[in-house]
Parts: sequence; C-alpha cells; structure tokens
Amino acid sequence: MIHVPETVASKLPHLPDGPGVYLWKGADGRILYVGKAKRLRSRVRSYFGQDHIESAKTRHLVNQIADLETIVVPSEAHALILEANLIKEYRPRFNIALRDDKSYPYIKVTVQEPFPRVYVTRQLQNDGARYFGPYTDVGSMRRALNVVKRIFTVRSCNFDMPNEMPERPCLDYFIKRCKAPCILAQNQHDYRSMIDEVILFLDGKPQEVAKHIRDRMELAAESLDFERAAELRDALNHVGRMEEPTVVLEVEGGDRDVIGYARDADDACVVLMRVRSGKLLSREHRFLVNIEGEEDATILSAYLAGSYVSMAEKARDLLVPFDFGDRELLEESLDHIRIQVPQRGPRRELIELGQQNARHLLEELKLSSIEGSTRAGDPVYELARELHLQKLPRTMACFDISTTQGTDTVGSCVWFENGRAKRGEYRKFKVKTVEGTDDFASMREVVTRYFVRRMADDKALPDLVVVDGGKGQLSSAHEALEALGLGDRPLISLAKRDEEVFVWGRADPIRMSRRSTALRMLQQLRDEAHRFAITYNRKRRTMRTVTSELLKVPGIGPVKRRRLIVEFGSVQGVRDAGEEAIAKVPGFNSEQARKLLETLAANAPV
Repeated sequence: MIHVPETVASKLPHLPDGPGVYLWKGADGRILYVGKAKRLRSRVRSYFGQDHIESAKTRHLVNQIADLETIVVPSEAHALILEANLIKEYRPRFNIALRDDKSYPYIKVTVQEPFPRVYVTRQLQNDGARYFGPYTDVGSMRRALNVVKRIFTVRSCNFDMPNEMPERPCLDYFIKRCKAPCILAQNQHDYRSMIDEVILFLDGKPQEVAKHIRDRMELAAESLDFERAAELRDALNHVGRMEEPTVVLEVEGGDRDVIGYARDADDACVVLMRVRSGKLLSREHRFLVNIEGEEDATILSAYLAGSYVSMAEKARDLLVPFDFGDRELLEESLDHIRIQVPQRGPRRELIELGQQNARHLLEELKLSSIEGSTRAGDPVYELARELHLQKLPRTMACFDISTTQGTDTVGSCVWFENGRAKRGEYRKFKVKTVEGTDDFASMREVVTRYFVRRMADDKALPDLVVVDGGKGQLSSAHEALEALGLGDRPLISLAKRDEEVFVWGRADPIRMSRRSTALRMLQQLRDEAHRFAITYNRKRRTMRTVTSELLKVPGIGPVKRRRLIVEFGSVQGVRDAGEEAIAKVPGFNSEQARKLLETLAANAPV
C-alpha cells in the first residue's frame, strides 16, 4: 500500500473537480513536479490509488512527496500554459526539461523604447521587447546581427533616450554606422521605420526589406537627393547579397513551422525548421532530458507548451510528426495557429526532413559520448518508431534454427549494430538437449545458452532480440529470457510468409509497408541468421556423412579422419584426390593411401 503523507491526505478530500495545476513538494519545500489536470481531484488521487506504478521515475517521485499545492484555472488550455510557466520558473527535477535552456541566446529589439536598440541577450523578459531566437547555432545569430549592423544604422549606445541625450555623437556617427538620433540628427519617425525593417529582416523576410529600401531609393532619386539614394542603393546591395545565404532550401510554398523529433532511451531531440514564403530559412533544436518512462507524445507536448508557445515569431501552420493528447489545448493556446500531422505529399516530406535533422543531431550527441562509435541509420530510427520502442535498437541479435529431418539441429545468432552486420559477434550452436524435430525447444535452448554466456562474459546485451518464425518461436524465446530475468527486453519475431512482425506483449502483428526501410533491415537481419544457420547445418551434415564412411576404413582413427575432412571436404573429394595427394596428408604414406582408396571403392554405392 502506498503511504500518503498526512499533509497530503488532509487536502485530498477537498480538492476541486475542475481543471488546474498541481505541485508536488518534497520535505524541504522544493517543487518536485508540476502537472496539469482536467480534473484535479481524480488526477492527484491517482498517484496514491495504484498498488503498482510501472514507471520507476513516478515511484521515486511518490516516495519523496511531502506536500501538495494546487492552482485552479478556468480551462485546460490555461492549465497547459500555467504548467509550462511554472516548470520554467521552478525547474522541478521530475519534469521533462530542455537541456542547457539558459545557454541559448536571443536577438532582442527593444521596441518598447522610443529609439529601440538591437543586441544579444540570454534572458527572456516580459518587458514588451521583441525577441528573435533562441539561436542554437550561435554562428548564425552572429551573422544575422552583423548584417543588421552593416545595413541598418541602429544605435549601439545605452542612453535612455530621450531622457538622456549626449552633447555630441559618438564615433559611429562619423563612420556612418549611426545617424545620431541622440542629438536629433535623425528624427524618431525615420528611426522607427528603420527598426521596422530590422524586424522584417530578423523575421526572415528580406524580400520585403528590399522592396521598402528600393521604394525609398527611387523616391530619394526623384527628389534629387542623390547622396541618400546612393546610401539606400548600397543597403539594397547588401540585402541582395545576404538574402541568398539565408535561404537553405526551396520547399513547398507558404509560411509554416515544422517539427522534427528523434529519441533514444533517455535522450531526445526536437528540431524546429522555419519555412517562410516557401523557403527554409533556419533550423533550431533542443535536447530534452529527464524523459525516462515518458511517452513520445508527452515529450512533444512538453516541448511545444514549454518552448514553442513562448516564441515571438510563429507561422500560421505548425506541422508535427505525430499526434499527441494536448493538441486541441495547444491550438486553443496558440491563437489562429493550426497544428497538422501530414501523412503524405510535400508537407510530409518537410516532416521527414525535420526527422532527419533531429536524428543527425541526436547521433552527434551520442557520438560525443562513449555510447557509440558509428551512426545509426534512418532504418534504425524508423524501426524504433514502428515498434514503439523508447530506446533505439542500435544493437540487434537475431536467432534461427536449422535441422534436417530431426538430425544435425543447429542454431545461429547474428548481430547487427546500427543497422549493419558485425560478423565478429556471430555465434553458432549445436543443439544438445532436443531429440527429433522441435523448433520451439531448440529455440529455447539456443537463446538460453547465448544469454547465459553473454552475461557470464559481462558483454553488452542486444537492445532488440529478433527470432525467425512466428508466435511459437517468439513464445519460446520469451520463456528463455523470462527464466534469466530478462523478460522485459524488447523481443519480436519476423514470419516469412506474410512478413508480419510479432511483438511480445501485443496480440496483433505489425504489418509494415513493403517499401519500409525498417522492414528491409529486419529482412536482411533474418535472412543473414537463416544463411548462417543453414551453412552450419550443411557443414555438420557433411562432416557426419564423411565420418560415417571413413569409419569403415581400418587403420583410420579420429585424428586422420579429421585431417582428411579438412583437406578434401567430403568422401567424394577423397576419392577424387588420388593416391599421391592423400599420401601428402600428415600421417599417411603411399601404402595407406592405396588401401584407403581400395576400401572406399569397395564400399561405394552401386
């Protein structure tokens, strides 16, 4: 029975039944976890109403709970946003968190000031300013800022204008980097018009900036203000040169934000790609931590509520790779923004591009640690998604059984790492405890022996266990794993007839698309295990046939028989070799070779 602290027990009967946010606190008063609820009463009670909590993280949380605080809100949408804000404020240890969130810089435009400034900051404040970012690529942020400084004459001073005004302009005025609004050499209206163009540029709309500059340049030329027209011409040239490098790729038209997602066990990466006027302009990413036991839909929802909602610049359409429970609440919070899950066409291709970027960044994270030396290919990520695996199956072991009419029964195990065969980890087995034809018992023996030896040698166990066959082979493999305390290890079987994937714990098989790269990888793994088993079975059958015939030859013991098998491969090979070749085998002479050939000829089948 789960223990309920007295401070919490006294509050449970009086909890409201409407939407709200709950905060679990530890004995020291710190916030352990912030959660939202459609019905506070039932959600909070659920933590203590379960005798068995599957998630280890939740069990650990419940054991540390000492107090409870709740906040009632008008709707679920309000609860979603409040939850995200409280997580940012308190950073509870049990909530999903963005890694190094504070280290990402923003470009800040102080539009709340009469003469706005443009500079870099790492602090988001609700002060009325416009924030662009966060920039996970600091280099791209610096390039954007350099373009702003080169094209636009934004002031670099920190005066509180117009309350503070210097007596003379600074050096920027004399090198034409600023038009000195501090001494009213530039009026507020012109300065604000320039800031509007800065915002358009940072918002990924350089074409609009170029149009405005061109219009003003033509107007200045018509007014015979040639010096001003020349300045605007130079600015227009800068915009033209800087526009193209910012365009990464031409994609399907329109403005939209695209989310890519990749996960491997307790690490996940979310990518945000900004598409404006059909051009992919930028890519930002976040690594998420503290996601143990969380569903992918929950992780995606946490990112969108905690990071995307607060972004100043958002497109009309938001494309996500899969659906999630809080989708309608987020749409309500993101006013006038549609969240879509495209299944095909150009928009799905955008999602796939985002997915590839997320996988690439997650692989870089993994490769920077000791966890891997090679990249996992896209099929590995696709397989994890198809099988609903939280941990990426970087290592896979596949088992197969081969027999010939109940004799020479053998087993094989092949090993794939990051989607590629690793032959140094292949293993073969002579089945010892099974009489006759019994694939299920043979599978049980082979899987048991493999994992017993693997654990005894303290070697890494595969992330995914695959068996060649259907439900019977799958059940036998699970019995072996269960007996060794490995029953929770991901286990599947691949049936040859319809290429159905049976997953242990699921009643219905998974049917992947025939064009699926994940299915092709599984087929390659299965076929390799089958080939390895068949090869070993044939070798044993050949050795048994050769040995049985050579037993009839007097004077040929086990050592000499083995040498003949190694040298010639079969009885027919010995017959075809001739007396001279046999005499060269260690332990034989010409006389023994002659007698051997005579005996084989006498016993040859008619």
